[in-house]
Amino acid sequence: ISQDDFDRKCGQKDLEGQLYRQIFDELNNPEIREEIHAQFPKKSIHRRNTGYAVDELLKAEFFEGKEKFNFCKLLAGSEGTLAFTTEIKISLDPLPDPVEIVVAAHFESIHESMKSAQVAMRHPATAVELMDKIILDCTKESIEYSKNRYFVEGDPEAILMIEFRGKTLEEAMAKGKALVEDLQKENLGYAYPIIEPEKVASAWALRAAGLGLLANIPGDPKAVACIEDTAVDIEDLADYIDEFDQMMVEFNQKPVHYAHAGAGEIHLRPVLDLKKKEGVEDFYKISKASAELVKKYQGSLSGEHGDGRVRAEFIPLMVGEKNYELFRRIKYTWDPKNIFNPGKIVDAAPMNKFLRYEPGMETPEHKTLIDFSNVGGILRMAEKCNGSGDCRKLPGSGGTMCPSYMATRNEKDTVRGRANTLREFLTLDKKENAFNHPEIKEALDLCLSCKGCTAECPSNVDMASMKAEFLYQYQKTNGIPLRSKAFAYINELNELGSKVPGIANFFLSNSLTGNLMKKILNVAPSRNLPEISPISLRKWYKKNYTSLLGPEKVIKSVYFFVDEFTNHNDTHIGIKAISLLKKLGYDVKMVDHEESGRSALSKGLLPKAKKHAEANVRIFADFIDGNTPLIGLEPSAILSFRDEYPRIVSPELVSAAKKLKFHVKLIDEFLGQEIAAGNIKPEQFTSKTQKIKLHGHCHQKALSSVSWTHKILSFPSNYSVETIPSGCCGMAGSFGYEAEHYEVSQQVGELVLFPAVRNAEEDTIIAAPGTSCRHQIVDGTGRKAIHPVEVLWDALEK
Repeated sequence: ISQDDFDRKCGQKDLEGQLYRQIFDELNNPEIREEIHAQFPKKSIHRRNTGYAVDELLKAEFFEGKEKFNFCKLLAGSEGTLAFTTEIKISLDPLPDPVEIVVAAHFESIHESMKSAQVAMRHPATAVELMDKIILDCTKESIEYSKNRYFVEGDPEAILMIEFRGKTLEEAMAKGKALVEDLQKENLGYAYPIIEPEKVASAWALRAAGLGLLANIPGDPKAVACIEDTAVDIEDLADYIDEFDQMMVEFNQKPVHYAHAGAGEIHLRPVLDLKKKEGVEDFYKISKASAELVKKYQGSLSGEHGDGRVRAEFIPLMVGEKNYELFRRIKYTWDPKNIFNPGKIVDAAPMNKFLRYEPGMETPEHKTLIDFSNVGGILRMAEKCNGSGDCRKLPGSGGTMCPSYMATRNEKDTVRGRANTLREFLTLDKKENAFNHPEIKEALDLCLSCKGCTAECPSNVDMASMKAEFLYQYQKTNGIPLRSKAFAYINELNELGSKVPGIANFFLSNSLTGNLMKKILNVAPSRNLPEISPISLRKWYKKNYTSLLGPEKVIKSVYFFVDEFTNHNDTHIGIKAISLLKKLGYDVKMVDHEESGRSALSKGLLPKAKKHAEANVRIFADFIDGNTPLIGLEPSAILSFRDEYPRIVSPELVSAAKKLKFHVKLIDEFLGQEIAAGNIKPEQFTSKTQKIKLHGHCHQKALSSVSWTHKILSFPSNYSVETIPSGCCGMAGSFGYEAEHYEVSQQVGELVLFPAVRNAEEDTIIAAPGTSCRHQIVDGTGRKAIHPVEVLWDALEK
C-alpha cells in the first residue's frame, strides 16, 4: 500500500489500525533498526526465515527503502502464528526458458562439492542441488529410484546437480559445457555427465526423493531433522561446511548433506537414536552447537522450513534478545489471546520436550507371519514413514500412490495416516493381541493393497503387507468374515463350479440367485459376478496343446503358471497366450501346481497363502532358471513369487524362494526381452494400423514396469500405443466388489481411467493385463478391455 493508505490505516480505531501503528512506532525507532541490522542474517542470504521478517518491512518507502509497504512480508514465514489466511493473491513470474539440461558433477569429497557450488553460482545456473553418498546409497535399495541412477559414475562422495536452461538445446548445452570447463580448470570433480532434456525429470526425481529415502537407513538410528535448515552466504559455504563437519566429528557423527547448495542452504542431518537417552542428549547438544556456528557466519538457522518447535528455542541466540522481545510484542499485538499456533517462534517449549518416544523405552516386538526382519519388524516398517507426504499426491501428479487419498482427500487414507496409526497402537498397546483395535481396522479399511507405496514412497513403507498381516492378526481374535472366506477360497469355489459351468453361471447371472448371493456376501448390487469358463485352461491344455502348430525349431522352453483367475474365469486369454507362444517358437510346459494364494493374502488368510507359496516353491525350484523361466498372465498372481513368497515361506525355503523370484516373469516381460534379443520379428505380425490405449496393473507398476507391455503392443509396425496415466483402477481384486467400498472404487476409477476410456475412439483397443482392471473398466464405462496377449494373438500373421 502507498504511504497515504498506510497513514489512513494508522488512523483506524480497530485492531487493524493498532497493527499498523505498532509496526510504524517500532520500526521508526533508531535503536530497534540498529539492532535488526546488527543481529539479523546477512541480506545476501535470500533463504532466511528465522523469526519474523521485520528486516523486509524496513524496505518500505517511509522506513529505509523505496518499496510500497506490504504486511504480507511479515505474514510470509510467520507459520500461522499471527493470522488466519482466507484468501491469497499470488504474483506470478514468467516461465523459464523451455529447454533444460543438468550437469551432474561428481566429487570425491563434500568440501570439493562446496567449492564447486561457488563456481557454479558464477554461471547462469537455475538450480544447484547436492546429493551426498549416504543419500546415493539409499537410492540403491529403492525399487523406484534405483532406476534413476543411470548417470551415477563410480562411487562419489557427492554429486552436484546443476541446471541450465535455454531457448534451444544448443544454448542450454553451451552453458553447461562452460561450467564443466571451469570446474576442470580448477581441478574440481572427476566426472561431469550432462543429462539431456528427455531424462532430466527422472534425475530430479532421484534428488527429490532424498528426504524420504533417509528413512531407509536400517535400525532405530535415523537422520533426524533438527539442524537441516541452516543457510549461509554462498561465499561462506565451503568454510562453514568444513567447520560443521569438524564439529560433527566431535559428536562421532557422519551427517547427511543434501539439497540447495546454490542457495547456501545444505540440509544437514545427524543420525541419532531418539529412543535412547544418549540420542536425545546429542539431539539437543548438536542443535545448540549448530546454532552457535550459524550465528558465527551470520547465517540463518531456518532457511526455508521455518522455526517450528525444534528451532524456536534458539531464536534469541540467532537475532539477539532485543529483537526476540520485538517478536513477542508483534505476536501479542496480532494475537493477544495466543490462539494462533501457540508455542511456535516465540515462547516455545524446549526442543527436547514432547518427543514421540520416552528415552530408554523399549521398542515392542510383534511376532508376525510375514517376515519383516529386513527392517526390524512390522513396527519399524510403520516407523519408516518420515512424514514427507508423498502419499498425498493428486491424480495429475502421476503414479499410483495413494488411490484412496486421491478419492477421499482424507489424511487417514494416506500411507502416512495408516503408518502413524499402526505405529501408535503397536508402540503403546498392552493388549495380548496388539492388533485387536477397530481404530487400526478403520484406518486400513480403504487401503486397496495396490503396492504403490512399495515403489513410490521414498521410505518404501509397504502398507499392503502390513494390511495383510493386520487382517491375519485381527481375525485371530475376531474371526474371519464369511465374505473374506468366500473371496479367499474363490479358487476352490470355482473348481466346484467348473464341474457344471453352465449351471454355475446360471446361478451367478440370474437376477434372483445372483442378487441373493450378493446380499448374503454384502457384494455391491451393481457388480457383475465373474462367470466360469466352459473349460478350465488345464483341461484345454491337456486336450489340445500337442495339436497346436508352431515352427519346427524351438527357441526355448518356458513353464506356464496357471493362475486361478486365468484357469477358471479367463481361459480364453490363457488359450491365446499359449497359442501365441507356440506359434512364435516357444515350447510351453505346464505342471500341476497350486494357486498363487493372492486372494488369501489380500484377505489376511496368511496360513492358506503360506501353504500355497511353499508348495509352489517346492514344485518350481528344481527346474526354473534363467534358461527356462516361469511365466504368467495375471500380474497379481505371478508377481507373488517376486514379492510375498520369500517373506511368507518357512525358513528352510527362503533361499529357494529368493532364487526362484529372479526367474519368474510376466508374459509382457518375457516377450519384451525376446523381442530385444531378436527372437521375435516384426514381420510375424500384421502391418495394419491400430490404436491402443493401455492401462497398467498396480502390482506391475510397483514390481515390474508397464513399459514392457507398451513395448510389446507397439511391436507390430503400425500399432500406436498410448499408456493412460492412471494409477489404480479402483477394483483392486475384491475391494471394488464389496458393497461398502463400491463408491470409493468408482471414485478412484473416475480420477483418470474412466474418462480416458470414454474419450477413446470407438475403434481404439483398450488393453489391460489385470483381470480385475478389465472388470472395472467394463463396469465403469461399458467398454470391453482385453489382455495385451489377445491383442498380439489377433495381430499375429497366421
